[in-house]
Amino acid sequence: MKKSNIGILLGSMCCLLTIGICVQVKTVSSTTTTVGRTQMENGLRDSVLRWKEKYDNAYAKLEKEEKELENLREQASNTDDSASDMSNRLSEYNSLLGYTSLKGTGIVVTLDDGEATTTKMLTSDIIVHDADLLEVVNDLKNSGAEAIAINDQRIVSTTAITCAGNIIKINGEKVGAPFVIHAIGPTLKMYGAITRPGGYLELLEEVGVKVKVEQVEKSTIEVPKYEGAYKFEYATNVE
Repeated sequence: MKKSNIGILLGSMCCLLTIGICVQVKTVSSTTTTVGRTQMENGLRDSVLRWKEKYDNAYAKLEKEEKELENLREQASNTDDSASDMSNRLSEYNSLLGYTSLKGTGIVVTLDDGEATTTKMLTSDIIVHDADLLEVVNDLKNSGAEAIAINDQRIVSTTAITCAGNIIKINGEKVGAPFVIHAIGPTLKMYGAITRPGGYLELLEEVGVKVKVEQVEKSTIEVPKYEGAYKFEYATNVE
């Protein structure tokens, strides 16, 4: 074969080889690009899915915490109502027990020792005794008195009014004449009961004891709180 023919053949083969290589390179490049794009899309999709999962979890957690917060608010509201109700009941019980100072309308009764106008009058008849105070206190209680004090000594369920020589003890404290009794309650009812004809105050006046009764329509009567303490030695709670 001639050298010229050989050169043409070799040239043609080189061209074909070059074209094949170009096609191969283009195909590989296209494939690589497609694969790279696919991998990138898959990576983005995975990332989006992961963030969506995190968002869903965070949103679910937020909803749960909001519900818990709402429950806490309701419990706090119920607790506040219960605490307020308990506080009101405690205040009422303290008033009933005498542990709270009170004021209101009512009457003021003053009893003082009398003066002997004749030699026939006995000194024991014209002085105020513990039994006299007990009678007046009972009359006041029976007519609706809600709070009573004698010379600033609050009368409670355990109060003892006893005689100690020429003085009287109330709640263990010595008190003397004049005895000023403050009673909070229905003014007209207590006044009518305490000043009724034939009542105990009328009997005291007849024997010479000084008696004075005042009605107080305005809430100006003050009864101090009980300063002592309740103590049960024999009674216990029933469980």
